[in-house]
Amino acid sequence: MDELYRQNILEHYRNPHNMGTLENHTHSHKEHNPLCGDVVQIELLVDDQQRIDQVAFSGKGCAISQASTSMLTDMLIGKTVEEAKQINKEVILDELGIEIGPVRLKCALLSLKAVKMALYNLSEEEWDKEEDDW
Repeated sequence: MDELYRQNILEHYRNPHNMGTLENHTHSHKEHNPLCGDVVQIELLVDDQQRIDQVAFSGKGCAISQASTSMLTDMLIGKTVEEAKQINKEVILDELGIEIGPVRLKCALLSLKAVKMALYNLSEEEWDKEEDDW
């Protein structure tokens, strides 16, 4: 079963979904992992009903960070802002489907942090204080 998940990760890494930019995004945040150099920029277009209409991402990094970002962007389209705020690290780790060690955990959750920072409009200090709740 792990092999199936690994293939899915490689597929998202090689052919990421929603890669690019949005001209008229309403929410955006760029996040990086200084330990490995991974970078993710998330852009969201939220409509008048507070539903995520479009998502795009750009950046570079390892297979785990880029695949988890691609998977997360797929999950976000069509969700309300409140539904998107409910996505947590367990959801991302379940979607990846493989055991992620402590060193790779920041890579796997980089896009989730970028989305939460964009939606909540948090400062880095506020994020650090509340990170365990995400």
